[in-house]
This record gives sequence, structure tokens and C-alpha cells, in this order.
Amino acid sequence: MATNGDNSLKRGLHSRHLTMIAIGGAIGTGLFVASGETISTAGPGGALVAYAAIGLMVYLLMQSLGEMATFLPVAGSFEEYGRRFVSPSFGFAIGWNYWYNWAITVAAELAAAALVMKFWFPDTPGWMWSAIFLTILVTLNALSARAYGEGEFWFALVKVVTVVVFLVLGVLMIVGVMGGSSPGFENWTEGEAPFVGGGLGILAVFMVAGFSFQGTELVAVAAGEAEHPEKNVPRAIRTIFWRILLFYIGAIIVIGFLVPYTDPNLLKSDISDISVSPFTLVFDRAGVAAAAAVMNAVILTSVLSAGNSGLYASTRMLYALAWQGSAPKFFRSTNSHGVPIPALIATTAAGAMCFISSLIGDGQAYIWLVNASGLAGFITWMGVAWSHWKFRKAIYAQGFEVSDLPYRAKFYPAGPIIALVMCAVVILGQGYEAMFGDHDFTALISSYIGLPLFLLLWGIHKWKTGSVGVRPEEANLTRPRQ
Repeated sequence: MATNGDNSLKRGLHSRHLTMIAIGGAIGTGLFVASGETISTAGPGGALVAYAAIGLMVYLLMQSLGEMATFLPVAGSFEEYGRRFVSPSFGFAIGWNYWYNWAITVAAELAAAALVMKFWFPDTPGWMWSAIFLTILVTLNALSARAYGEGEFWFALVKVVTVVVFLVLGVLMIVGVMGGSSPGFENWTEGEAPFVGGGLGILAVFMVAGFSFQGTELVAVAAGEAEHPEKNVPRAIRTIFWRILLFYIGAIIVIGFLVPYTDPNLLKSDISDISVSPFTLVFDRAGVAAAAAVMNAVILTSVLSAGNSGLYASTRMLYALAWQGSAPKFFRSTNSHGVPIPALIATTAAGAMCFISSLIGDGQAYIWLVNASGLAGFITWMGVAWSHWKFRKAIYAQGFEVSDLPYRAKFYPAGPIIALVMCAVVILGQGYEAMFGDHDFTALISSYIGLPLFLLLWGIHKWKTGSVGVRPEEANLTRPRQ
């Protein structure tokens, strides 16, 4: 796949862009809004255990991804790794799975942005804001990879600064310097705290935590357009995990100290009601003026950040699929700035059509589309772990020295195995409530619809092409020209 020269992508992303792309992909509404519901469901201790466990899983996945992305820094990333090391059909399915995941995410973020804007402009039609924001995101992505990276850098910086300020104010409130007397460990021992609902409560939070961390893998997609990927990708991999884990674990601890899990506001994880975000509650108690308005602005940047990254990731995946013959050839075309404009237009159209489906009738088609994309991130993560396992097998079989790899995963072979199992637990566990709780089989089917879609893509390609699994000694370890 071309990454230099004519009709190709350009390496215009710096190290700071890569770091913020990954951080920005993981810090969003899952932290700012949904974190309250996780504490209400599992208690502060249960939420802490769940986020720490998912954080470990993401760390192992980033190790695997870092090893492959530095060896093969290409825009197709997951599709390329799956095709080279597992099977052509698996790579095909992973690629299209990732494309529709982010294309639908763009639609979801457009809908969310419209809801957020109602805070300031309740009488303005939501579709108008969605159209304005879509225009902004398409413009950023159409200019160049560096323009996308610069936009994402500033979007992510707003989120990072917000979390840092939240943590500082939170610690001051915990020790009694601000907001009255110190609450001590009162909220960690109230009622069933710190572990509410036992193991099932933690399992329920696993799903929310997993979705919250999705987006960290974007650094592998961006590696195809990163300057000096052998140096900058490992640097981003090493720094982002600890920063993200600090933000999430720190935020959960602060909220756990300052807001009791019985507070009814924590259950209201609705993006349309920013006033009940746990961040807003804490800022308000710290005496921050117009706390709801401040958090509304921050959450808007989170939504735009996710939409910006979604448009970038899905565009690059469609471009990569075209180079492998898995999508029409005209999607290979790029403009003079190295932007695959036909792939960008197609992805934008897909996201816009999904958004329009949310406005038609009762929006059921849109709900099913969003549910279909819900599992796609976990399927991609499982694909990363499996591809890494097979990648190392190929390295050994073809006489490469592991010490010669630009970046090495520290915990192979345990790392990808543990990550694979944990992803499977999250996927299987997400339908637990619908199956054994309220017996809502419609919800159960819609929750898992993404899995048969992935398997269907895999099976149809295998049936049409007759492709077989890649043997380690025959895997393609040819590296791209950088």
C-alpha cells in the first residue's frame, strides 16, 4: 500500500498528534457522563476494579498493536495485519467491520452534538447543528492529515485540561481545603459500598468501561501517516496508556469520595442533561461558576473529537480496503495533500444517511445500526490480539530476531491471550441483563447483531474466494517504504 509518492498518503502527523489522537479517542462521554452510572451500578470500589481491569486489557492490546504498527505502519492497520497473518477473509471482515463501526459512530456523534446544543439553543432545529458540525469535520479531514491531527490535538487538549482541573479540585475537596469539610471515607462505606451488586455489578461496568476506552487503537490507523513511525508510534504507545489510566482511575476515585453511589443524579447518564454529569456535580460543589455551561462546552468538544476521529479512521480504512481489492479501485485516489477524497465522500455520505435514519419514524433503524457498531470495537480488539499472536509466530518461523523489532510487546505470549479472553468475556457478558434479568429478547438480539454481521462478512468472502488461513512460514513480512 502506498504511503509516499503520487496518489498516496502523506506522513504529516507528529508525535504530539499521535499522543493526543489516542488520548482524545479514549476520553469522552464515557468518562464525563457515563462514569456516574458505573459508580451507581457497582459502587466506587466495583467501578474502580472494572476500569482497572479494562485498563489492563487495553494496555496489553496497545502493546500488541504497538509491536505490529511500528513494524508495519500502514493506514489499513487491522485489516492489513489480519490479512497478512490470519487469513485474507479475516482481514476483509475486520476492515469492513472497522469501517462501518466508525461511519456509524460519526452519525451517532452528529445526533449527540445536536442534543448538546439544545442546552444553549433549545428552539433551534437539531439537524441544523448536525449539518454545521458535519461540514466542519469534513473540512478538517479534507485539508490534510496534519489538519485532522491539529484539530484533534486541540479537541483532546480541552478534555485533558478539564480532567486535570477536575482531579486537582477533587483532591482539594477530599482533604477539606475547598467545598466545606472533608467527606473522608464516608461514601466508600455507605450502604453496600464499596462493592455494590458484587461480581455481577462489576461485570455490568466492564461493558461501559470497555466502550469508554475504545478509540485508543486509532494510533495504529494514524501510524500510516505518522512522521518517523518507528520512533513516534512507540513513544505514543508508552505514554498514552498511563495517562489515560490516570485520568480514568483518578476520576473514579474522586467521584467515589465526593458523590455517594446512592445519589439519584448518577443514574441519569443522558447526554441531553449535562447538569447531572458527575463532573458537573463536583465542579458545582467546588464553586465553579456556570459549571453546567462549562461541562456542556467540554462535552461538545468530546463529541466533535469522536466525530473527527471517526471520519478519519473510516476514511483511511476504506482507502486501505481499496488497495487490497476489497473495495472499488477509485477509493484509492488521493488529492495533492494525500487525502483520499473519494473515500472521505463515501464515508461522509454513509454517516449522513445513518443520521437521517435517526430522524425518520421512531428511529428504530438507527438504533439497530448503533447496536450493530457497538460490538465492532471489541471485535477489532480481538482481531488485534489474534493477529499479534500470529505475527509473532511468523517472526519465529521465518528466522527474524525478536530483538530486531522496532518495538516489542513485553508480555507476549500471555498478553494477547489475556486480552483475547477478556474481550470475549465483555462481548458475552453484555447481554447478561437482557437474558437473565428483564428477559428482553429484542434488546438481546440488537445487542449482538454486530457479531453475526462480522461472521457473515468473513464467511461470504471465504466462500467467494476460497481463501485459507495463512501459515506462519508463508506470512508476508515485507515492510513498507517509509
